[in-house]
Amino acid sequence: MLPVVVVHGGAGHIPKDRSEMSTAGVCSAARAGYTILRGGGSSMDAVLEAVSILENNPCFNAGCGSVLNIKGEVEMDAIVMDGLTLGSGAVSAVRNIANPIQLARLVMDKTSHSCLTAEGASQFARSMGVPEVSPESLITEYSHMRWAKNLAPDANPVESQMGKMGTVGAVAVDSEGNIACATSTGGMLNKMEGRVGDTPCIGSGGYADNQVGAVSTTGHGEAIMKVTLARLILFHMEQGQSVEAASDLGLAYMKSRVSGLGGVVSVDPQGRWAARFSSLQMSWAAAQTETLHYGLYVGEHFTQSLGGAPLTGSTAHLASKPLG
Repeated sequence: MLPVVVVHGGAGHIPKDRSEMSTAGVCSAARAGYTILRGGGSSMDAVLEAVSILENNPCFNAGCGSVLNIKGEVEMDAIVMDGLTLGSGAVSAVRNIANPIQLARLVMDKTSHSCLTAEGASQFARSMGVPEVSPESLITEYSHMRWAKNLAPDANPVESQMGKMGTVGAVAVDSEGNIACATSTGGMLNKMEGRVGDTPCIGSGGYADNQVGAVSTTGHGEAIMKVTLARLILFHMEQGQSVEAASDLGLAYMKSRVSGLGGVVSVDPQGRWAARFSSLQMSWAAAQTETLHYGLYVGEHFTQSLGGAPLTGSTAHLASKPLG
């Protein structure tokens, strides 16, 4: 069952004209993460590579595809966590950085802190030799269009957010049995300047523990924080629930208790995994035992050989029931 990597490209409603790009993006990220694992690499290296690829893909709300705040600027959040040591690193409200997930790992590896924010994070990045990029390079035409549209008085940014491929993330277990997670986001569409959501908050945006498993989340950040979704799902796993059942329980509680929609990718120490969501869609992909798994809608599960068979040749199976 080991190694395994599972990635998501955000929960919500993905427009048809962008769904193929989203699926291709998560499949590419899962393949890259699995290549590292297959070569004997660590789970941390695998999730970092997978999420970096998604940050570099303008289809996703992370890195160069990030949504804009109320002032039309990019502010990004990211977290990594190592299940062996429970070490973690996070950054919040960072600008001018192409790959916040890599900066989050530097916070974990090179400081005694767990999270750095805004200008302090930027100063740390410079001290580590992380190159700065121009703010314009992180803003896509699509993000700018949606920002302008949501400036209208009657706009609903939370509802509109679910129309944008969201937060990206990954979980993995390597051949040594070590577990890691990584999550990165541009945050909430037209958010207030300085708003920080669930992503960089340990236990909300992600959590990894070799003794239990790992979770990376996506959805409405304020709702995820209220229920500490990642840790809640791992709690259910500690109580004996399967990865899939625990993920469904956590998502169902968030929906019933705070009317929040979202999605997760989860894994346990044995390499059993799940990609579950209460939103209309979530692009996801997993790589395990030379097989690529992926889907977009509830109940959708396609597989193909990692040998490179075309996506269009895949077959659907293992349909699962929608949540609540």
